[in-house]
Amino acid sequence: MDLVLDVADHYVLTPYVYPSSWPEGGALRQILSLLVLTNLGAAVLYLGLGAISYFCVFDHALMKHPHFLKNQVRREIRYALTSLPCISVPTVALFFFEVRGYSRLYDRVSDHALGWTGFFISVVSFLFFTDMCIYWIHRFLHHRSIYKLFHKPHHIWKVPSPFASHAFHPVDGFLQGLPYHVYPFLFPLHKGLYLALYVFVNIWTISIHDGDYRVPRPLTPLINGSAHHTDHHLFFDFNYGQYFTLWDRLGGSYRHPSGLEGRGPREVVREREEREERGRGKEVYGQKEE
Repeated sequence: MDLVLDVADHYVLTPYVYPSSWPEGGALRQILSLLVLTNLGAAVLYLGLGAISYFCVFDHALMKHPHFLKNQVRREIRYALTSLPCISVPTVALFFFEVRGYSRLYDRVSDHALGWTGFFISVVSFLFFTDMCIYWIHRFLHHRSIYKLFHKPHHIWKVPSPFASHAFHPVDGFLQGLPYHVYPFLFPLHKGLYLALYVFVNIWTISIHDGDYRVPRPLTPLINGSAHHTDHHLFFDFNYGQYFTLWDRLGGSYRHPSGLEGRGPREVVREREEREERGRGKEVYGQKEE
């Protein structure tokens, strides 16, 4: 995060915001700056990527599903935008420790003992480490003793839109995001790669809520895509994973997506429209007979 902070300091904060008596390395200034940058970045990523997905990818026919709530998209956005500032507070504490040099983030590829090999290994290890952690955190949040307190608000959206991606209770959102921030304290990670993965995580989180079930057929058993996660929202106790199906298979919580078997939300909408069409046809036919 210090890369973002350095750019913000150089171009905006030092020349236009803070007085000269507040040095760039001051703890209070760094915390305040990180709070602003984290909230601004989260809102821009959420609204920007969510809007792209909503207008370009999301199947709006799903809004006719009986489980799609009235004013749901507006409610998802409102809930997310009220939760994100709360999530940012403990997140900024972790960013602050990163900026102060307590993590294992590094600047140059040559700083890693394995060079480019280590760079690419960290991509794979980041994905598998965070996927494993999120699986168990997510499953823990489904325990009946705490589910209603923290995770139930996210399951209000049984047929989610892309804007449901960040519509979490603050505790839920922070816990499920925690592995991404813990990783660089445990393992070496390039700073630029860390930012790229942060953006990727946001894109992925939106994508598994966008109702687009397209995944290359050979990867369907391996990748936890939108079809898998939609079934998680609908059937509750399945498909807790973030990227992969590995831990769901190991944990006995894997469910093959109903949407890939012709029994998903789209089929429910289609069948409902066909029934309505037949009903209108019978009504017209009855009027003609009269």
